[in-house]
Amino acid sequence: MSQSPGIIFYGTPDFAVPSLDALVKEGFRVVGVVTVPDREAGRGLSLSQSAVKKYALGQNLPILQPEKLKALEFLQALEDLEPDLQVVVAFRMLPKEVWSLPRLGTFNLHASLLPQYRGAAPINRAIMNGEHETGVTTFFINEEIDTGALLLQEHVTIDPNENAGELHDRLMNIGAGLVVQTIRGILAGNLHPVAQEFQGPSQATLKPAPKLNKEDLHLNWEREIQEVYNQIRGLTPFPGVWTELRLKNGSSMNIKIGSARIADEPLSASVPPGSCLTDHKRFLKVAARNGYIDILTLQPASKKMMKVSEFLNGSGTLLA
Repeated sequence: MSQSPGIIFYGTPDFAVPSLDALVKEGFRVVGVVTVPDREAGRGLSLSQSAVKKYALGQNLPILQPEKLKALEFLQALEDLEPDLQVVVAFRMLPKEVWSLPRLGTFNLHASLLPQYRGAAPINRAIMNGEHETGVTTFFINEEIDTGALLLQEHVTIDPNENAGELHDRLMNIGAGLVVQTIRGILAGNLHPVAQEFQGPSQATLKPAPKLNKEDLHLNWEREIQEVYNQIRGLTPFPGVWTELRLKNGSSMNIKIGSARIADEPLSASVPPGSCLTDHKRFLKVAARNGYIDILTLQPASKKMMKVSEFLNGSGTLLA
């Protein structure tokens, strides 16, 4: 009797773990797991393992942790595993020498409805742009990032108050199911890859999802209230969005917003963006264009995340 097809899985963060777990539970033959090398982390600079490595160790799966994906010893190790198929979930871009190795190809799970939101931050960017829908996509890898032939997609509605962390967790689990469906389809030979084509309205454009930068993490209160709220949601809980609060002495204090909502409080046209409305005890609202953002939790620089009432009973008395 011939062996079942061998699969190599590539992944690093928490987002990839449910997909690998689904492969194991479905009984697929995982012949190897590729993840990043252990890194020094924390004050003691102890070695930190990726979430995927921790899971793979618990399942006694063979683990590879290459520094360089084109290293000859790594490429030889892959060949020795004789993979029939490779699955990539939240890993760095693979060179052709790697993705072209297995006879059935290499596919990736991406957290958007490709071709929209190609890039490193599709979940954050979709919420920051005020999208009402996103999803997950599997596609065959080729030379360019996130452009290969589509295999399967699943659409997901974004709740108007959902943040990036909540959407991340939903897509993580939905994506694991899509990975299993994709493997079954490839092995059965009944999937028909489709080239990525943008078929939106003529006035619409493709929206990229580049890596987040410093400018993305700073709030501009001159923007419309919904845009400000979307930025907060799209960066919560990680990496978080920062702003400055004005103090009575004319200086400012940097805070990271943990959670917030659009306040019911009406905003006078004479109130300048960035102005605080507070009773110095229970609530702190900051004016944007056309409304207030009601801050619920925040983190002053070099301090822990706290409820706004905790902040107001301390440093909040300094607010202008």
